[in-house]
Amino acid sequence: MTTQPTPSFDVQTGSDATTISLSGAWTTLHLAAVERAFLRSVKNAAHSIALNLTGISSIDTNGAWLVEQFNRKADALGKSCTVTGASENAGVLLDTVKNRPKSPEKQKPDPFYITLLYDIGETVVTESRTTLHIIGFLGEVLIALVRSCIKPKRFRTTAFFYHLEHVGLRGIPIIALLSFLIGMVLAYMGAQQLQKFGAQVFVIQLVQVSVLRELGILLTAIVIAGRSGSAFTAQIGAMVANEEVRAMKTTGLDPVDTLVIPRVLALLIMLPILGFIADIMGLLGGALMVWQSLDIGLSGFIVRLHETMNINNFYVGLVKAPFFAVVIATVGCFQGLQVTGSAESVGRLTTTSVIESIFAVIVIDAGFAIFFAAIGI
Repeated sequence: MTTQPTPSFDVQTGSDATTISLSGAWTTLHLAAVERAFLRSVKNAAHSIALNLTGISSIDTNGAWLVEQFNRKADALGKSCTVTGASENAGVLLDTVKNRPKSPEKQKPDPFYITLLYDIGETVVTESRTTLHIIGFLGEVLIALVRSCIKPKRFRTTAFFYHLEHVGLRGIPIIALLSFLIGMVLAYMGAQQLQKFGAQVFVIQLVQVSVLRELGILLTAIVIAGRSGSAFTAQIGAMVANEEVRAMKTTGLDPVDTLVIPRVLALLIMLPILGFIADIMGLLGGALMVWQSLDIGLSGFIVRLHETMNINNFYVGLVKAPFFAVVIATVGCFQGLQVTGSAESVGRLTTTSVIESIFAVIVIDAGFAIFFAAIGI
């Protein structure tokens, strides 16, 4: 193994020109010894500089880049620099380094308001497309439902009763408990505020209107969206990830008939029932807190409730239930069918399903509130 000669350079300065002769191995392993001194020599050189590479035994990319740096530094100082005596291979390497593409300039970041507007626009477009797809999927569900009515043999009775149990019966405890507590909170807060004006007798009417008209069914829908809607997405998404849905299609089974229709109908039937239970438990919670706070017994609560009861409040609450049920079930099943096959996709779309369902429920509830206010109910 032969040792490469150490790189060196010799500076000869005349009256009008400076000649710098390079010798040795101008390669990566040896450049550290001459790099700084070589680049500094350009400052003391004459206006015209000649780099003589005849004595170079070998040169690599880093050596060629060092020569190119010398040239650029000379140009920056207003001096001319020429390279002579380069071998054929060294000349090709020097030309390659000299003509390399310049690195792109870093773009200045957009102002924050431009980024904000872009993000808002992108979100609006994305959610609008998703909404259109969900509406299209709802149409497909309705067609499948009509098809099942025409051909009852297509209907999955076992799956339907299974989801009736899981959506309805197993959801009763959590719905009842939360509604009971919400009724207590409403009665307590109402009593605390209305006592200041001597109007505590209206607490019962406050509980009745709030629970029957809004909170009973709205709370039920939100809980079911988080409990059953997410379960629909996770179950169908896992089947998509495991290729079970594709296997269904291969064997001639329609996933909408098999997976979606039983879930939609089960929720359509059970959500009004759960809403009714939520109303009863909310009133019971309010009665308990009224008894504790205002010393009005259960019989007095019932009498006052009967005197102030407006049955329209009860109907207004329950009429929303089918709409909430269809939206929750449709969004949950739709997002489940959008799973791409990974566990990450299942989790992400399950979260998306819950958010979209709750958002849709609140928007529909607000729409009903405006509608009933407009018609005077």
